[in-house]
Amino acid sequence: MTRTTSSACASSAADIPAARASSTARSPRVRRAFVAVAAAALLALSCVLAGCSSGSTGADSSTSPAADGAAASQGSTLRVAMELAYPPFETKDDAGNPEGLAVDFIRDFGAAYGYDVQIENTAWDGLIPALQTGKADLVISSMTITDERKQSVDFSDAYAMAQLAILANANSGVASIDDLNQPGKKVAVKTGSTGDVYATKNLTNAEIVRLADESACVTEVVQGKADGFLYDQLTIYRNHQANPDTTEAVFIPFQDAEEWGIAVKKGNTTLLDQLNAFIAQSKADGEFDRLTEKYLAEEKKAFDEYGFKWFFDFE
Repeated sequence: MTRTTSSACASSAADIPAARASSTARSPRVRRAFVAVAAAALLALSCVLAGCSSGSTGADSSTSPAADGAAASQGSTLRVAMELAYPPFETKDDAGNPEGLAVDFIRDFGAAYGYDVQIENTAWDGLIPALQTGKADLVISSMTITDERKQSVDFSDAYAMAQLAILANANSGVASIDDLNQPGKKVAVKTGSTGDVYATKNLTNAEIVRLADESACVTEVVQGKADGFLYDQLTIYRNHQANPDTTEAVFIPFQDAEEWGIAVKKGNTTLLDQLNAFIAQSKADGEFDRLTEKYLAEEKKAFDEYGFKWFFDFE
């Protein structure tokens, strides 16, 4: 859904004298033309008086990107697809309503730009197709920006950073990524995740077990059916804390930090520009610090102790 400024605002009040001059004509056809031109001129003047001209260089044009975008998108519905299965970023509250850091972030974006945000819980493998078929306007779901995904969608600038880690079975003897890349080792991955991509490319000696969701992968490791599960550090940290007797967490970095982006349909530059402006503003005004304090305060302390790169450390 690409939003553009109304074409009526492109007209200028300078058109009005020309319209008046045309009223000297006597034929009904010319009089009708005059009425149409005059109406267009009055509409253009209304736009100017309302401050909707995109070419304005007055004081109002120097306001924040959010203020500029709100005029174009005020009252528009923004359909957001996310998989509500990854707390505390995308999840549900006790009543089943969307909740989490990413939920707050995209609602704050909607408030800044005048959108009515509607969140649709969507299975992971249906997120990008939802954009391509017009069922959603954007996807924010802890999705890593990859070259392969860029072929299907356009991504915003990074709004978070993450690194992969390993949740290993306590009896697997896995202490590094190389220990997983061995004959006889089973690696659980969430289908379509970057853990899946990494394992497919780099763990060619191991057996890869692809499952539909994160919890199923954790269960495989806890029960000893898989030797390790590849996912982001926060997920591995939390699941090791929940299963300290049956799992080990391996945090030794084995790839560069991944960038999470917000996906939009290819060519939707209006929405993409708004998202990038809001992300930049959020990095500068403490939005990510506020969200961290609300949802990830304890995890932030743990990451600092481990020396991990934090999700919102963009340096």
